[in-house]
Amino acid sequence: MLPELTPEALHARLQQGEALQLIDVREPEEYAYCRIEGSLLIPLGEVAQRADEIDPDQPTVLICHHGVRSMQALAYLQHRHGLTNLLNLRGGIHAWSLRVDPTVAVY
Repeated sequence: MLPELTPEALHARLQQGEALQLIDVREPEEYAYCRIEGSLLIPLGEVAQRADEIDPDQPTVLICHHGVRSMQALAYLQHRHGLTNLLNLRGGIHAWSLRVDPTVAVY
């Protein structure tokens, strides 16, 4: 089982001021439509080439639409790049919109 956190847990950590790196692995069109403030777009297809943009020392939350692509990115980054400080946002930005921030558009 790969490490995950709920939208509520992410929200609580952000509210406490924890320094988290948010990486959104959706496509640019999806990111342009809605995103979690402060997230960095690295589409899933670019993760291999852009892995060096992820700070290995900072807790990093991977985000996608429903949590599937971000889980793929997490598994890749753990196995190919040895990153261990990664979490997947369970349910993705869709769950974030429904359960934490209704101002983030649902699609």
